[in-house]
Amino acid sequence: MFRTAKAIALFALIATCGPASAEVAVSPEKAKLIQRIVELWHVENIGVAMLQEPVAESLRQSRSLLQGRVSTERQEAAMKDIAADAQKFLEETIPVVRTNTAKLIPTTVAPILAQKFTEDELRQIIAILESPVKAKFEATVPELQKALGEKLAAESAKTINPKLETLKQEIGTRMRTAITR
Repeated sequence: MFRTAKAIALFALIATCGPASAEVAVSPEKAKLIQRIVELWHVENIGVAMLQEPVAESLRQSRSLLQGRVSTERQEAAMKDIAADAQKFLEETIPVVRTNTAKLIPTTVAPILAQKFTEDELRQIIAILESPVKAKFEATVPELQKALGEKLAAESAKTINPKLETLKQEIGTRMRTAITR
């Protein structure tokens, strides 16, 4: 993202005068360390996640609103179109979010890292972020989640599913009542 000497100088300049700093002088080495953390951390994903959450919630609400109101075929067709619209929205807006994130990092993240951490601490953070064990663990997380999820669903299904079905019916009744009033 920020790989040039100019970017390092920008990080150092902003870290010494940015709003989040307390006039902390930042050495070129510290600026390089901060730059490396930003690259490894993939901080741009924060903005992407912030964008994806309301889209996912809209999809959940759409599915919920359609359920029981239209036939399964019409529901599936509508959800296919809604999902396509959502995907198009994300494809158009994610680049904007990534660009804005990259622009904001030097004035938000970099000064805080410069103020809160010493060069040695920044090196330790980098070691953690670059750790092969961390990468192996992160690669294993989906398998862990799947295994737990499957067992949890099987273990809880007898108790949860009837209650969930009752809740869905109650919500549907309340929505129909609200709509017909």
